[in-house]
Amino acid sequence: MEEKILKGAKPMLMIKALLLAYTATGILLLILAFLLYKMGLGESQINIGIMVTYIVSCLLGGFYIGKKIKVRRFVWGMGVGTGYAILLILVTFFAEHQISGDFKEMLMMFFLCFFGGTLGGMIS
Repeated sequence: MEEKILKGAKPMLMIKALLLAYTATGILLLILAFLLYKMGLGESQINIGIMVTYIVSCLLGGFYIGKKIKVRRFVWGMGVGTGYAILLILVTFFAEHQISGDFKEMLMMFFLCFFGGTLGGMIS
């Protein structure tokens, strides 16, 4: 028998999933910074590490919300990935008072987050 989730609980689950994703981002970026310090990674390796951080963080958030909601998991995972990307863009804009980077980089970041969240919802 399928469980019902209260309407008021869904936004809270989305917030928790986004907090989980951003916590994972913080931890992964700390690990990446440690690797940069110890191993002297190059720019291309750092860029790959940042892309992996986006994917893994959104995957975890999508997985979490998919496990909790249990219906249309991939759609909720998409929501987490999209919310993560939009929040990341907004925080960057408010911190720097401009949109930094070119459109290609922002689009790549958005799709990495979108598909990472979707994949997390699908495998949950």
